[in-house]
Parts: sequence; C-alpha cells; structure tokens
Amino acid sequence: MKLEDVEDIYTLSPTQQGMLFHILAEPNSGIYLEQILCILQGKLNFSAFEKAWQQIVKRHPSLRTGFISKNLDKPVQVVYRRVKLVIEQYDWQNFSNYKQKEQLNTFLELDRQRGFQLSEPPLMRLTLIRIDQEVYQLIWTTYHLILDGWCTDILLKEFFALYEAFCRDDSLQLQPCRPYRDYIAWLKKQDLSATEAFWRQKLTGFKKPTYLAINRSFNYGEKDNYAQQQIQLSANITTALKSFAKHHHLTLNTLFIGAWALLLSHYSKEKDIVFGTVVSGRPVTLPGIESIVGLFVNTLPTRVQISPQDSLVPWLKTLQSQYNQLRQYEHTPLINIQSWSELSGGLPLFESLLACQNSLVNFSRIQTTSLKVDNIHFNSRSNYPLTLVMLLGSELTLVAQYNLSRFQTTAITRMLGHFEAVFNSMVAEPYLQLNALTNLLNELEKKEKASDFKKLKNFTANKLKIIQPKAIELSNTKDY
Repeated sequence: MKLEDVEDIYTLSPTQQGMLFHILAEPNSGIYLEQILCILQGKLNFSAFEKAWQQIVKRHPSLRTGFISKNLDKPVQVVYRRVKLVIEQYDWQNFSNYKQKEQLNTFLELDRQRGFQLSEPPLMRLTLIRIDQEVYQLIWTTYHLILDGWCTDILLKEFFALYEAFCRDDSLQLQPCRPYRDYIAWLKKQDLSATEAFWRQKLTGFKKPTYLAINRSFNYGEKDNYAQQQIQLSANITTALKSFAKHHHLTLNTLFIGAWALLLSHYSKEKDIVFGTVVSGRPVTLPGIESIVGLFVNTLPTRVQISPQDSLVPWLKTLQSQYNQLRQYEHTPLINIQSWSELSGGLPLFESLLACQNSLVNFSRIQTTSLKVDNIHFNSRSNYPLTLVMLLGSELTLVAQYNLSRFQTTAITRMLGHFEAVFNSMVAEPYLQLNALTNLLNELEKKEKASDFKKLKNFTANKLKIIQPKAIELSNTKDY
C-alpha cells in the first residue's frame, strides 16, 4: 500500500467489526459473501456496461475500500483513490439448459470459495455469462462488509442510468452523494448512556437464550454446512395478509415477527423469548442518508412475552409499538447489548434471526430501453444457526437458511408449513386468543406424527416383505 494511493482511512462500524470477526475466524466458509443473480435480455453493449460499473466504483468510496487488521489494535478500512473492477466473461451458449444449470451451481460454489483478499479492493466482482443469443446471466459477488440490501437498489438504478447514457455516447452527471465516513463520524458522536439504560430495562430478567427445539440434528460432520428452503405463499393468502395489515394499521413485518414469536414460544415451551431482527440502521437524523452506499444494517434482540389469553390484534399492535421504540436505538452495537444483558458465560442472546426484505430491486426504476432485467435472486448466509427471511412482493416468500449440523431438513420443512398455518389463522380470526394458535400447532404436530408413524409402518412392512425371503434363502445356504 502506497500512501499516495490512499484517499482515506477510518475505523469500522460496530456491525462491520462483528462481520469481520466472523470472516477472519472462518476464512474459507463464504460467510457474509453475497451473490446477487439476475438475467439480462437484449443487445448488450459491453463497453458501456464496463464503463458504467467503473464509474460507480469511482463514485462510491465503499466500493474502493479494503480492510486491514494485521498488527493493529483495531482494524481500519482504507479507501483507495483508484480501483479496477474486474468483469469476467463466459460463453455457455452451446450448453444444454440442464448443463447450464449444473455449470451455474458449480460456478457459484467455486465463486464462494474464492472469496476476496480483504485488504485489496474492490471487494466485489461481476461475472457475465452468455447463455443465449441475447441472454446473459449476471452474477454480482460482494462482501456484505461494504454493502447492504438497500444499496443494491441505489447502485442498480445508477448503473442503468449511466449505461443508457454511455450507449448513446452521452455523459451523465449524477446527484452528489455523501461518503460512508460521514456515518462513521455520526456514530462516534452518539451518547450510549441513554441507549444503555433502554437495553438494560428491555432485557432485565432475561437470563437464558431461547433454544429452538425442533428435531435437532447433531451431525457435527456437517459443521458449517448450510442449506436453504423456501415457500411462496399463494396470491390469495398474500392479498389477505396485506388487507389484514392495512385494516389494522399493522406492517407485514409485524405479522412476520408475531408469527415467529408464537412459533418460537411453542417450540421452546417458553413464554418469554428473544430472537434477532435485522433493522436498516440508517439514522433519519443524518441528511442524505438514503443515498449513502455502505453497510448500515444491524442485528438487534427482540424480546416478546406471550400471554395465552391475549387477543391477537391488540397483541400485534403492542408488538409493533415496542418494535418502533426499539428502532430509536437501532445503531446500538450488538456486542454492547450483549454485555448489558443478564446472560452469563458469553451465551448468545439468540440463535434465530428474522429479516423482512422488499424485493431486492425496484424493477420500475431500472428497466431500460435496451435491456430487460429478470429473475433476480440472492445467495448469502449469516453466522446464525437459523435465519428466516420474508421477501415482500406480489406473492410473499418465506426463506429459511439453516445449519445442517443443528437442524434436520424435515423439521425446517414442517416449520415453514407451520408459518403458513399461523398466517392463515391470523387472517381468518383476527381476535382469537393466542392459546388458540398454540392449540392449532399442537393439533398439527399430532397429525404430522401420526402421518409419519403410518409412513414408517408401511415402509417397514414393505421392507420386511422384500428382506424376509432373502433371509430364509440365505439360511439354507451351506456357505452361509
């Protein structure tokens, strides 16, 4: 690193520090590595494509940032003046659809394993794969250390505006945006005394984590191997949930939090529970915050107490009020909150995490005359055993990312089904008591167990029909 190449050096945000700790602890795990995938259709002008992305990297300091921690008391982030973004290109047009899917899965896994050299920005790369005459698979790989989901919309909107201009050989002057260092400076000015009082009061009396007892798997050979499942709610239930939320002045995020609180209470047999929630972390008091590119999201504990006789809608309104209060302190470092809690022995505050996300990209803002964007999805994983994501769109999608060393795949499948059942019950009877929902879950589990027993019985009987004659035959063989 040459001093003349450096534009700025500053400390990390608490969320960045936490992520960096986990990345350094598991350097080859792909943890906090994000892969955003989409299909581009149309005549692609590669020169304009490359020029637009290079302009974006030049524009945003976070995209020119590396992280240095070796031989330092505290890690720092270093912003370089000039950084070259690599765009890799492949041509898979001659492969069959099946071969393309197979190649893509292999590529994504190898891409995760490659990771990045933390001290050498940009900590992102683009891969453009031609899969048909005017169809491309775009893979945008980046470390969560420098971006969050909010930034995806900002950057893609800017990219397509620049791309269109460069295709016409025009120039485009984008609105100025604030650098990420302004947020770091804002953080340093915050008084944590009121924040500490809030969190101590919020967590008083909570002395042990809420354990998720759903057919745990203890296959330690699968350590840090994660899987993902998802279900898409029907258009009918999605419409019903949105109408329910609007009618009762609730957010979909509140319904998500409420449903998980009920399920977690049921699985753990606890009435006082804590789980994690992801918040945007962008302070409204910092002007221009909506256009800053960098990592703002934070993870905070959400404590919910379940009283069986409570009525659903009033209980959900209380949850929403409590959550809104929590948002005033959303910049608080989780490590501080942990130290202010009454948990002992370094136990984590929670092992399940919730995130409610709008569609990754606002399509209406990024369509261009020459390129159509379609089929956007993402791959990522956190360090938590279970992460639940609700994707907001025309149809709601629930995604579960889970550690295979902790949870059985069948248990996660059932859990997603239970989510759907709880949502259905919510919209069917808005004022039912919470214990009615618990009873519903008990009934569901009884049916599932009965069904599994029946399947096992049939499976065993069929196996015996096959095995028994062979056993008799073998017993009559002298060599045996």
